[in-house]
Amino acid sequence: MKHLGGSSKLLRALNDAAALSHVLERGPLTRGELRELTGLSKPTISEALRRLTEAGLVSVVGYVSAGPGPNAEVYAVNPDAAYSVALSVRDRGDCDIPTVTAAVTDLAGTVRGRLESAVDFASADPVAAIADTVESLCKEAGVARDPVAQVQIAVAGAYDPRGDVLHHVEVPGWGRAGLVEELRGRLGVPVGVDNDVNLAAVAERAHGAGRDADSFALLWLGEAGLGLAIDLGGTLLRGARGGAGEIGYMPMNVAGGGAARVDFQDLVGGPAVLELAAAHGITAPSAARTMATAVARADAGDPAAREFVTVLAGRIAIGLSAVVAVLDPPLVVIGGEVGQAGGELLGTAVATALAEAAPLDTTIATTRVRDDAALLGAQQASRAFVREAILASLRRP
Repeated sequence: MKHLGGSSKLLRALNDAAALSHVLERGPLTRGELRELTGLSKPTISEALRRLTEAGLVSVVGYVSAGPGPNAEVYAVNPDAAYSVALSVRDRGDCDIPTVTAAVTDLAGTVRGRLESAVDFASADPVAAIADTVESLCKEAGVARDPVAQVQIAVAGAYDPRGDVLHHVEVPGWGRAGLVEELRGRLGVPVGVDNDVNLAAVAERAHGAGRDADSFALLWLGEAGLGLAIDLGGTLLRGARGGAGEIGYMPMNVAGGGAARVDFQDLVGGPAVLELAAAHGITAPSAARTMATAVARADAGDPAAREFVTVLAGRIAIGLSAVVAVLDPPLVVIGGEVGQAGGELLGTAVATALAEAAPLDTTIATTRVRDDAALLGAQQASRAFVREAILASLRRP
């Protein structure tokens, strides 16, 4: 009898999780629609909905006509049952102080608030700064702090899950041992930290040029650095220590005889873009603004601006040819602040240069994500974590 009771509890838990997963995925549903989706009987789905309602996870949000008899109740997820918080820590390019952009999303997927602030991590402790940002975000959004169930942070660096530490991160204080665990302790919830370009690829898969691709590589041409994210059928290739895609460190020549080593970053990073543009008579406060100025001038027929774009595209193609030779991706998406500013003109120029430099045929596209892609990816990752955590807790009787 004890075994049968345990089995009954497990079955109820699985039924509850199945019903909630459909409401989370599809939005408001009637009891009849849930019966069809789950294959459960009317009494069973009714009991599952009763338990989910009592738990504060779903509620009746309306009624629809169901023919003769009373109208059917429409159930939706309770948006305030849990929140997820995403943060993007990034270099703005035209300022020495990094920007922290944060957004809070409810369980239904609605962004309830967003804020942006400059944080000087040279003097501010990252743990205190992130904790203060989360508190300020919730206060400004008018949501309770307690239901925040997870925080996801996007930062330029390689997260090594084995040591729970960030490598190759240039933001002061973010590479210290124990930082991620300190964040978890201070915030009191699970905290995920991931490479900003990897999270940008999550956004690209969901909202951008990578949406319909079997696989793709995202080349990030940012203000502060370069990155490469590799999406293999919706799964990111991270490497043994989280360092896959640190393409900025890829050597473009072998130093010898006293020659200085030249990395890909030295050819197409933000400072290199500014230097190359200045040589063509184009100046602006940041690499992205410089790129946008060059595109505008090129579109107006300026030959110097067109030459700048062509030369930069040739440099980009040198690094991409190695990526294509090793990975043979069906699609390469050019993103980042500089790539976004370059738009279709830069993408076309890179495609032309890559066709000459690489033996394999690869489609080049420019990002269609216009917001902070790393933040969008972090929002999606955090929301998915919270939803799966709730479902997993329901599956445990």
